[in-house]
Amino acid sequence: MISPTAAPFSRRRLLAGAAGLGAVALLAGCGGPAAARDAGPPRRGGVLRVGVTGGGASDTLDPHSPATNPDIARTLSLYEPLLHWDDAYTLQPAVAEAVRPEPGARAWTATIRAGITFHDGRPVTPDDVVATFRRITDPDDPKSGASQLGVLDDIVVAGEREVRFVLSEPSPVFDQYLGEYSCGIVPADFDVTRPVGTGAFRFESFSPGQQSAFVRHDGYWRPDQPWVDRLELINFSEDDARINALLSGQVDAIDQVPLSLTEVVGSYESIRLLTSGTGAWLPITMRVDVEPFDDVRVRQALRLVAGREQMVNQVLSGLGAPAVDLYARFDPEYLDPQREQDLERARELLSAAGRPNLSLELVTSPIQAGTVEAAQVYATQARAAGVEIGLRRVDTSTFFSDQYLQWEFAQSFWNTRNYIPQASQSSMPDAPFNETHWDDAEYQAVIRRARSEVDPNLRAQLVRRAQQIEFDRGGYLIWGFPDRVDAHQGYVGGLVPNRTGLSLSGYEFRKAWVAA
Repeated sequence: MISPTAAPFSRRRLLAGAAGLGAVALLAGCGGPAAARDAGPPRRGGVLRVGVTGGGASDTLDPHSPATNPDIARTLSLYEPLLHWDDAYTLQPAVAEAVRPEPGARAWTATIRAGITFHDGRPVTPDDVVATFRRITDPDDPKSGASQLGVLDDIVVAGEREVRFVLSEPSPVFDQYLGEYSCGIVPADFDVTRPVGTGAFRFESFSPGQQSAFVRHDGYWRPDQPWVDRLELINFSEDDARINALLSGQVDAIDQVPLSLTEVVGSYESIRLLTSGTGAWLPITMRVDVEPFDDVRVRQALRLVAGREQMVNQVLSGLGAPAVDLYARFDPEYLDPQREQDLERARELLSAAGRPNLSLELVTSPIQAGTVEAAQVYATQARAAGVEIGLRRVDTSTFFSDQYLQWEFAQSFWNTRNYIPQASQSSMPDAPFNETHWDDAEYQAVIRRARSEVDPNLRAQLVRRAQQIEFDRGGYLIWGFPDRVDAHQGYVGGLVPNRTGLSLSGYEFRKAWVAA
């Protein structure tokens, strides 16, 4: 087993520059650095070993409750939803060959792909799809996708390969919910201890917080895929250990190269960088139901403290775009607002709120590339406005423990979504991950109207109004949309840029092959 903690070299050594990195070739490891070679054309066979950021003792194989990056990578290897967001972030058929709304969008019908089977050889049936969504929306144990499926009144078998989703109100974007990776289709008798899905890989083994292994699903419905015989996912909580594993040849690919190190890692002849522009976003979260964040003036001040261009340049090495407290940059109705750093105005707001000498503790963790560095840069910026921010660094297991949604001032990460689906996940009071505990009556009314509005022009107006409300008084400080930079050995082929915000072609390892 590869150790996710032992790192024979340090970040300082990496930053010494490419000229001094030859010494790394002498690192101890399973196989030493790989010789430079290209992947060549697609080929069958081999093992793909991937180092994935984060994870811990709470890791899961549950397709409907993935939280960490390793969880998501496992989910996308084992399971598939009815629809699928492709590399360009457009919806494509997956387990369903078609999903269509009825007039008025009060019901949708999904047609299951002909001939698709689970890992145990059984065909996917309408009963399985019905059972899947009843599991997700079980009121006694709702899964992470339950809130955005709140409009689902019933799901019924409608034919030999058809299911019908009956909704409590019109939902013209219901297909976007069905495309979430947390809606993977499973058998009606699903048992998470013996996970079965329709994904490209079958389950072999799983050690929470450490690693998991999968083998090719020979009955997979996509022609030729997957290419590799075996997939191994290894958790890494520290950047140095993950990079070391790649450079010493212990793994074939890693997600999330720290953006400050991309030039150095990319200088290796044997390594290829994979850069994707995404709608992923890195927020600082303020719980609006506790002091001092219950005062909108404090929230506005802390947003004005952020020098976003500086954070993108220092934290992301310029590999990304500034964000201004709104997510969903690829949504057609994205407002793209402006908010410049204004330290004087921040001081005025804090003084008006009775908090002229504010002291805070910001919880940070290496849950995503750049989070810890962002906390450090922001704390320095805040000092110029008279705000003292102490940093409390915790490991990823602690961060995503039962305390996760209770942190008062912390950080998070999200991948690409359009505005209404994202609001259902994070900004509504019934959202499964309402990290800021925001509960704004006007905002809720606008979102509820928007998600049921069939007229696209009226819906667009409502989405823009909701964004303006969240921009004015929400609990997220969103400073950047990071590019996703991953790395792999040159002999790994098939991985391409992906806009979803998920690493390594959206963690779709069915696409990858390894050269002989």
